[in-house]
Amino acid sequence: MASNRHLGRIVALQTLYEQDFRADCGDTSFNLDEVLERNIDRYSETIEDKEFIVSLVHGVSDKNQELLDTLQPIAPEWPLAQIARIDRIVLQIGLFELSFASDVPPKVVINEAVELAKAFGSENSSKFINGVLGTALRNLEAAKEGQAPEKKKEKK
Repeated sequence: MASNRHLGRIVALQTLYEQDFRADCGDTSFNLDEVLERNIDRYSETIEDKEFIVSLVHGVSDKNQELLDTLQPIAPEWPLAQIARIDRIVLQIGLFELSFASDVPPKVVINEAVELAKAFGSENSSKFINGVLGTALRNLEAAKEGQAPEKKKEKK
């Protein structure tokens, strides 16, 4: 099941990447459900938990701005518009799972995001993803305890 969810996250990443890319190009014909169905169908023989993928994709898509607003103060020296598209989407997937998916342990979420970054990002993506999501997790835990969120200090 774990490797099945890993493949599910890859499919979610592909779908969300296409959504982001096509929106950036001004493509008004994009239909998230059609693209999601097409991407799931490609792996229909090996994917068992299709609902996980659908929930992940729609969750990240629906909470897109909220996720971006949460991520920006964590990495202020990297404006989100300057972060590679793939890294930004991996961060959004990871933050969504940390924030809204209680069935996956936080360390698993971060590890999965790091693995996606290693597979699809640049040479330094995995370290960046690990650091940002680690800070996000500490912030989420602090918020549960009523403490102020942690922010990265900007370089001078």
